[in-house]
Amino acid sequence: MIADNLPAAVGGLPADAPARPATPEAFPAVHNMPPGRSSATLSADQQKQLEDDLVAARNRYGASPDAPSSTGTVANPKAGSARNP
Repeated sequence: MIADNLPAAVGGLPADAPARPATPEAFPAVHNMPPGRSSATLSADQQKQLEDDLVAARNRYGASPDAPSSTGTVANPKAGSARNP
């Protein structure tokens, strides 16, 4: 490279810069396909059971703040947004 032979005062490499490797680094194999999966995909019944379990966990630990609560009220999205005097 030209910059390797220029003095540092005109934009070349400093004297204490490490030497370039003799062979350029190989690029990663970005077009190679990943290996096949070792586990099978979920069946329709297994997926439905998993979704039901997730919904039950969500309901058990608290639903969305916009969802009606057990008292039938909905969270006010503007609560706490009043102007300060």
